[in-house]
Amino acid sequence: MKIYVLFISASFFLFACNSNKQEFIEKSKKEIVATEREFAEFCKKEGMEAAFVKYADDSAVIHRNDKILKGKEAIGIFYKGRPLKNTTLDWWPDFVDASSSGDLGYTYGHYVYASKDSTGKITENKGIFHTVWKKQHNGTWRFVWD
Repeated sequence: MKIYVLFISASFFLFACNSNKQEFIEKSKKEIVATEREFAEFCKKEGMEAAFVKYADDSAVIHRNDKILKGKEAIGIFYKGRPLKNTTLDWWPDFVDASSSGDLGYTYGHYVYASKDSTGKITENKGIFHTVWKKQHNGTWRFVWD
């Protein structure tokens, strides 16, 4: 009888731990999606340079035009002077996942970059993005790869 009680107790403990772990992962995923949407909205309002610098981890890396840019400073230089007027960048995550430790996650989805030339013609570039997110010591999420 003692073995039976021990088995039942251990089963409940393992179930509770697994349930808490899944809740923790789901919480992280919600935080990442919320940050991704804040990032996109900030980009619309303040421009690409401000947004990509604000939401980058200090060690962030981006891949643009067949180049790897490392760190906030390089990211800021790349986006410096990119016009807010006549251009828009919008994206939305189609998928999110987070590590069981709750300190890393990733998203991927679609983006649309649109620009209007002097004649009013709008050119759209559409594609797929992939972002890796890292939880900071203060609880916020910042991207480490874009």
